[in-house]
Amino acid sequence: MGNITITKAQLKTENVLNMYDRVSVSISGGSDSDDMLDLITKLDLKCDVRYVFYDTGLEYAATKRHLDYLDKKYSINIDRVKVKKPIPVTVKEKGQPFVSKQASEMLSRLQSHNFKWEDGTYETLIKKYPNCSSALKWWTNEKEDDRCKIERNKYLKEFIMMYPPEQHGMERISGACCDEAKKKPDNKYRKENNIQLSVLGIRKAEGGTRQVAYKECFNEIKGKFLPILWFKNVDKYIYEKEYNVVHSECYTVYGLERTGCAGCPFGRKFEFELKVLNKYEPKLFKAVNNIFKESYAYTRKYKDFIKTQGGIQISLFNNYTEEIKEN
Repeated sequence: MGNITITKAQLKTENVLNMYDRVSVSISGGSDSDDMLDLITKLDLKCDVRYVFYDTGLEYAATKRHLDYLDKKYSINIDRVKVKKPIPVTVKEKGQPFVSKQASEMLSRLQSHNFKWEDGTYETLIKKYPNCSSALKWWTNEKEDDRCKIERNKYLKEFIMMYPPEQHGMERISGACCDEAKKKPDNKYRKENNIQLSVLGIRKAEGGTRQVAYKECFNEIKGKFLPILWFKNVDKYIYEKEYNVVHSECYTVYGLERTGCAGCPFGRKFEFELKVLNKYEPKLFKAVNNIFKESYAYTRKYKDFIKTQGGIQISLFNNYTEEIKEN
């Protein structure tokens, strides 16, 4: 194959994996995971490779069928690990996800300090809430990194001040479901199975936190390796066409662009995902609407608020231009 990105990934993956005796490869059933799996199974590996799937409690039936297909196609045995705290349990115990993992974490910290959702400078608010520095810097946009400021989420601060979460069914906001259903189970699996290296199918081109969170594909200290980190969409297309990589029905039938936890409120297109669930997996549709009921309602209210604010800005601009014409 003439694609240099793909060739480099193949060579790098074979070299890195063969540095270890036992590695684990996280299989999600998603398209990036499919490409990574196909790449790894074509290499000359001397190490013991364990393929593992973490069942978060909100998985598509189509994803589970796809795992069976992958087992058969590649003559492997993917370990199906049911996480200790599936997402429905975590949400019930710790709170509802909202907007993003970072926003949920910061809002959760503010709630734990009985924050009154008030405006003010960091210097003023830290006197009232002395043990909440990081979240207050996020709230007041005092973080050095622009990605760690509330203003990154359009009109979020204004929305929360006008519609406090506790008054709209969001007594507890939390993004802990991601850690409980993925990060912690992976750490536990590694420890119990003497895993020396975790292999993940993550690409920077997917955007979001991936773009800034990963600077390198191999972190020897943390024991993490990301074989297709540098695959751009065109590389992904070329690879899949060359090796005839087949994705799950979530993509080929349902029309989804992502296959994370079903109905996740963090997803930008969760409304479309809900329509898909209602059509193809009605039992799961009913489940996610029960689990994330409050989050969906509050998120919809926030999105409506953004549209309203946008209308106000347009109205003010039109009024301003009319005044100019009159003068």
